[in-house]
Amino acid sequence: MGFFSKEKTAEKSQKLKERYFTASQGQLIRARFKSNRTAMVAGWALTTMILIGLFAPFLSPHAPNMSGRDKQYENGPPQIPKFWDENGFSVRPFLYTTERERSIKTNFRWVITENREKRRYVEFWVDGWEYSFIDLKLDLPGTALDFDLKTLTFNKHLFGMDKGGIHLFGTEKSGKDIFSRTLHAIYTSLAVGLLGVIISFVLALIIGGVAGYFGGWTDSILQMITDAIRTVPPIPLFMALAAFMPDEWSAETRFFFIATILGLIGWPTLARRIRTHLLSERSQEYVLAAELSGASAGHIIRKHLLPSFTSYIIVDLMITFPYVVRSETALSFIGLGLTDPVNSLGSLMQNVSKADVLLNYQWYFIPVIFFVAFVLAFVFVGDGLRDASDPYSHTIK
Repeated sequence: MGFFSKEKTAEKSQKLKERYFTASQGQLIRARFKSNRTAMVAGWALTTMILIGLFAPFLSPHAPNMSGRDKQYENGPPQIPKFWDENGFSVRPFLYTTERERSIKTNFRWVITENREKRRYVEFWVDGWEYSFIDLKLDLPGTALDFDLKTLTFNKHLFGMDKGGIHLFGTEKSGKDIFSRTLHAIYTSLAVGLLGVIISFVLALIIGGVAGYFGGWTDSILQMITDAIRTVPPIPLFMALAAFMPDEWSAETRFFFIATILGLIGWPTLARRIRTHLLSERSQEYVLAAELSGASAGHIIRKHLLPSFTSYIIVDLMITFPYVVRSETALSFIGLGLTDPVNSLGSLMQNVSKADVLLNYQWYFIPVIFFVAFVLAFVFVGDGLRDASDPYSHTIK
């Protein structure tokens, strides 16, 4: 029995080695990434937040803008559905009816109280406010680039109440639902980061690739441009741009403008790394062989040089994404980026610095938790992809 067991183990080991040496680049990266538990957990968390952002309108019981506010529940604490209380058990989750009144104990400020004798029940697949999954509107000076696209309109939502509203994360001073605003803010951050990363990635590949492959006076000129962009201070730049943006610009126009500017100033770091790598690789024998075979410069850069730099490009992209999100959040936090009615993580965090919020309305900090988790997930996934893309990393077990 021991002999056959050892033989089976050896046969299994041999098959694993054959699979390893015959696997493609993508299969090796996928297998190494799956062996990293931290990266896998971060990947699932990031995937969950991406899906939440994409389906934010369907998951939101209230509209995130002013039209969805609850005037009877302003600055209200989070509402957690219950299944039982002193009045008995209920199969359907429920909340208590809330009432607003002024109290002498709170210097006649509005106080929200619960009437435990009156229940409101949670319902699923309910009709609510109308939303569209594709709702793009751009209104720039002139009419040449203006467009308004709105399709796939629905009014179904995952959950709601039979009477009144439900606020899982509480409400703001104006009665806006923080839960709905947080979900839409995740989508906005994803969209800003994606647009900014695409712009910076394309510019970095073109400028860094051309500078590193050709060298000489071409490299000198492009490096002067790169250094000039790197020396531009972002805060004064956005202060000037904030004064430049007309007040009549729509929220969507401001969004595209901010994302584009973040992309235009975020490419120099990746471009310099690509340039440095290509300068050291362009004299290798496989590059000379491609040149002698008549391959064009673009083909050599795209098919031979950049693939050898894949792991570093992946890491830079994964780091650039949260950097763009953090930049947008910081700018919105100080009032230079996206503002109401755009729901972004930065605009939601503008209220957390107020003393009244710190003392009485701690649920305003819930979007901060999502922002931290969002950035950390990208960082851990980026580290996992870097290790998985490294051809000199450990062998798959």
